[in-house]
Amino acid sequence: MKKFTYEARDRATNKLVKASLQAESESAAAQLLVKQGFVPLSIKEQIGDGSLFARITGRITTKDKVVFTRQLATLIGAGLPLSQSLHTTMEQTQNKQLQSVLQEIVGDVEGGKSLSISFAKHPQVFDGVFISLVSAGELSGTLDESLQRVANQQEKDAATMSKIKGALTYPIIVLVVIGAVLAFMLFTVVPQVEKLYKDLHKQLPFLTQIMVTAADILVHWWWIVIIVVGVAVYFISQFLKTESGIRFKDEFKIRVPIFGKMLRKLYMARFTRTGQTLLATGVSMLDMLKVTSTAVNNTVISKSIDRAADKVKGGKALSVALEAEPIIMSLVPQMIKIGEQSGRIDEMLGKVAQVYEDELDEQIRTISTAIEPILMVVLAIVAGGMVGAILLPIYGLVNGINV
Repeated sequence: MKKFTYEARDRATNKLVKASLQAESESAAAQLLVKQGFVPLSIKEQIGDGSLFARITGRITTKDKVVFTRQLATLIGAGLPLSQSLHTTMEQTQNKQLQSVLQEIVGDVEGGKSLSISFAKHPQVFDGVFISLVSAGELSGTLDESLQRVANQQEKDAATMSKIKGALTYPIIVLVVIGAVLAFMLFTVVPQVEKLYKDLHKQLPFLTQIMVTAADILVHWWWIVIIVVGVAVYFISQFLKTESGIRFKDEFKIRVPIFGKMLRKLYMARFTRTGQTLLATGVSMLDMLKVTSTAVNNTVISKSIDRAADKVKGGKALSVALEAEPIIMSLVPQMIKIGEQSGRIDEMLGKVAQVYEDELDEQIRTISTAIEPILMVVLAIVAGGMVGAILLPIYGLVNGINV
């Protein structure tokens, strides 16, 4: 289908409307506008999606999606028709890229497609959890409640990821500063020390010689270093895109010391929180497992959930199926078992998610507190190395001259 921008007059309000829609041709677009109660004034085919700069700066953030979802839920809950609600949220959206996506969704909905199918055409914006919840809301007649649950889910997931990124920001900045100081010493101070030793016909100390050699390589053979690093980065990035590379990366994430256990808790919280939201909306158990398998964003965890789903399909209880998976933390099947006995699996999943989210918060705070002294030790080692490689040899030369 082609995309058209149009200018038309609303027959009911006599207002001028500018928007876009999708149709097979210009005449089909005109017919669609007439059916919707508009008088077409101009219709133009839209070519391309805008400049690269516009696409980069107009990136759709989680906050944009949450605001849109809450606005749409409020309008639908207030009794406004779906088409009008979409038009209103589209006009209020500040993000141009999201606005463009919503224009296509409005066109699809007004063309007769369901809201979930219209969202599904934009997987880069709306993930499987979002689409499944909207679909369940359409079937149960509780679309506004489903959209509110989607917004809550997005906010909690974004908040957890933000805390983890925040804990890593400080050490990354410190390491970058350390690297910059080392580079400055290598390219400015070390060559002067080497020249001083040559003038005095003295042999460089071992540690200083290492730094001089490193500086020479970077100064005279920098192009080889760039090529080697570039080739290594290219092949590593290509490997990480393969099935075995993705599996290696995801396995490493959950096995790496200190952070591995924290990431496992993150995945468990994501699995149980998403599962709770889906089940509470009326999504079936098997569909919930299928969606959460993708939503956890880790192939190792996903395969464990898929194996559990196959066992559930064969008649086993979900708690029993998950107990057999060593990568699934033990609290998950234990709480699900209680939920199966009480008939409130969604509530138990929510409680598990809360436990892991609270533990994550505490662990992130602990790591953030512990990182500062560790970095101080690293800084002390780097500073000591610089003193040993640069200042001590100079003092040695001065003492030798005095003698």
